[in-house]
Amino acid sequence: MDRAKPTPVEESITAGADFLQLDVGQAPPGGRADWLAARLRAAIADGRVPVGARLPASRVLAAELGVSRGVVTEAYQRLTEDGHVVGRGRAGTVVVATPAAVATPAPRPPAPAEVFTGRPGTDIFDALRTAPAELDLTPGVPDLAAFPRAAWLRAERAVLHRLAPAAFGYGDATGTPALRLAVATWLARNRGIRVDPAEVVIVAGVTQALGLLAQVLHADGVHTVAVEDPGSLGVRQHLRNWRLDTPPVPVDGRGLRVDRLEASGAQAVMLTPAHQFPTGVVLDGERRRRLLRWAQRGGLVIEDDYDAEHRYDRPPVPALRGMLPERVCYTGSVSKLLAPALRIGWVLVPPRLHAALVAAKRMADLGNAALPQLVLAELMDSGALEGHLRLLRRRHVRRRDAMIRAIRDHLPGAVVHGAAAGLHLMVTLDAGVDDVTLAAAALRRGVKVQPLSWHGQLPQPPGLVLGYAANPAGDIERGVATIAAALRDLPDHPNPFGARR
Repeated sequence: MDRAKPTPVEESITAGADFLQLDVGQAPPGGRADWLAARLRAAIADGRVPVGARLPASRVLAAELGVSRGVVTEAYQRLTEDGHVVGRGRAGTVVVATPAAVATPAPRPPAPAEVFTGRPGTDIFDALRTAPAELDLTPGVPDLAAFPRAAWLRAERAVLHRLAPAAFGYGDATGTPALRLAVATWLARNRGIRVDPAEVVIVAGVTQALGLLAQVLHADGVHTVAVEDPGSLGVRQHLRNWRLDTPPVPVDGRGLRVDRLEASGAQAVMLTPAHQFPTGVVLDGERRRRLLRWAQRGGLVIEDDYDAEHRYDRPPVPALRGMLPERVCYTGSVSKLLAPALRIGWVLVPPRLHAALVAAKRMADLGNAALPQLVLAELMDSGALEGHLRLLRRRHVRRRDAMIRAIRDHLPGAVVHGAAAGLHLMVTLDAGVDDVTLAAAALRRGVKVQPLSWHGQLPQPPGLVLGYAANPAGDIERGVATIAAALRDLPDHPNPFGARR
């Protein structure tokens, strides 16, 4: 017998352990240590208790199971003898190895041929992200190493120091008042948008903003949202996921062809006027005026302020929202300024759609996590975010210039687009090149890129979309040289640009 018979009250308290839902009543008489060792071994094998995890203290687990401490220590000893756990004094008993016979193999990352095969599906960006490579030159990846950790920690300490206990409860689904005020101030200072903080809705990035807008537009009778072409494949996928049609509208050197938008009959349009993705062009003044006249006649504009803060060789471009707030939905985020992992963005809609948007947000998640919002508000209010942006601009210019030099040296016949702003370049190639085949060949050589054809619905020249923000100059030069080598080795294209060998 492991201990004296418990009282009825004790039995109700020690019926089992939350840890692995262990129920000692399942153990055979006289075999509790064997039973416990087997259960722990199985949990280590199938990953419920992974390598590096700490097992409960023997005294705690014994109390929860209602057994003597000796039962638990004996089970732990058997795992120690098998080499699965080690005792580390005050650090406890730690799992160090899984049973070899039942170890589960890690998921196999996709091969290049599996990433670049057929038409890209909704999982294409996950597949490309997880594909192994030495260098990642895909667009949309900021300099994650530059995340302002020290400033974030200082802001977090300041927030926690003054935070009232009530702030840890459920809050406003539209976001914390502090961040909505900070965003309103930021937009007024940097984007020419005057907005009441009550109109700002905090969302989990532009992706969630699009999902909420799609729901609101469906309820408002809008089922078609025209998109730029070429334009973001990801945006197109998200809109279609919410059952919106996405007819293409061509983009040229002056931005969206508004005349083609007018002829399309679309009820709404999604565009990136400050820095068009992927071409990098700015919607020019005449096109802006014509687009706003189209909106005044009943059209709705969804403005993604993509990369607007990352400008180098041109003056700032005002946001469309500041010119016609009653017909423009506006969205932005800190994904390219700080990190996508924060999942913090904002959306503004015309007054007639605001209540419906708030209702959709409330039903989606009851609001974003409050603590990161408050820390971001502190960064915005203190000026630390603007300081971080200035640092990034200087670094991005050096990396952009390095990529342009590398393209000139290794792909001298390629045409570079969109160098004045943003975090990427678009490169168009000889008409005979298959850009998907080239992207697959580059990945086989260890360099990730995106083919331009992914981002278009209409016929267009082949090309690549190359991000430069996340890599130092030397890696950028090496990556472009690798792309050039992959291009030279493509069938029927031994040396299309006369690139150096």
